[in-house]
Amino acid sequence: MKFGILVNEGPYQHQASDSAYLFIKAVLESGHEIMRVFFYHDGVNNGTRLTTPPQDDRHIANRWSELAEKNGIDLVLCVAAAQRRGIADDDEAKRHGKDASNIAPGFRISGLGQLIEAGIQSDRLIVFGD
Repeated sequence: MKFGILVNEGPYQHQASDSAYLFIKAVLESGHEIMRVFFYHDGVNNGTRLTTPPQDDRHIANRWSELAEKNGIDLVLCVAAAQRRGIADDDEAKRHGKDASNIAPGFRISGLGQLIEAGIQSDRLIVFGD
């Protein structure tokens, strides 16, 4: 079975990110496929490379990056939600006159069309967070 995942909540403020991450690990271990993980609303905060949690806490952005690299998962941040929250890749930073990008490795920025495509091409679209 092929799953699309939508994460609507940010890390450290809601369980949605942790639940989505653990769900994806279980799906992959069961031999299923993750078509894409789309981060929307505050969920885009999962994709910033600037988070620095305490040493005894989990590093959510790094977990997502490692999971994507190991399993070839497409991690997409909604462009409009990312812009509102100050998250930019190199292209977006340049386009808006910012001096740096802050997107974590393995993430990319794109539009809502990527969410629609995930919903169409997946057998199930699972939503985490309001």
